[in-house]
Amino acid sequence: MVETKPLVISGAVEGVVDEAALRRIVGHVGGTLGPVFGKRGKGLLRQRLDGYNQAAHFSPWVVLVDLNQEAPCAPPLQAAWLPVPAPRMCFRVAVREVEAWLLADRERLAAFLGVSATQIPTRPEGEADPKRTMVELARRSRRRDIRQDMAPRPGSGRAVGPAYSSRLIEFVTRDAGWRPGVAAQRCDSLRRCLACVRKLARQQPA
Repeated sequence: MVETKPLVISGAVEGVVDEAALRRIVGHVGGTLGPVFGKRGKGLLRQRLDGYNQAAHFSPWVVLVDLNQEAPCAPPLQAAWLPVPAPRMCFRVAVREVEAWLLADRERLAAFLGVSATQIPTRPEGEADPKRTMVELARRSRRRDIRQDMAPRPGSGRAVGPAYSSRLIEFVTRDAGWRPGVAAQRCDSLRRCLACVRKLARQQPA
């Protein structure tokens, strides 16, 4: 009997929180995430997208980007960035930021942040600035460490606290943390991402 090598999916993202979320997503559908590129903002990701797409002619790739305020919805951004995706390319857009996907697991996030689940929006993709929503939730936390780590200090001029990303990565990766399957019930863009990655994970190695 010939053993087949497990299919390893390569990825590219804007930042480290997105990487953690993508790793959880790929694991959730039974795939294996290999090298993750980018992680230095949207500009670099777009600059190198053609190269990632060329690689996706031969091996599976997932590229994840935030919608932010660049377009009213995901399809125009997808058409502008990658009008002709390669056969093994899964190019997905988080509406409007990956934080919306994390907000969508209301019960787990509430427990992690130390807030009531009723304070977390029921339609996170409708939030104009999910990152700011996350920061405001942290600011109201019953836990002092969450407030200090995730909310910016007065007068700092920063949008987030000093350990904002580290805390979100902790939430995504912990055993009692983020559940992509649950969150997808409130986020259509996440549901579509899961379906796309699941299809990649089921392909046979080239």
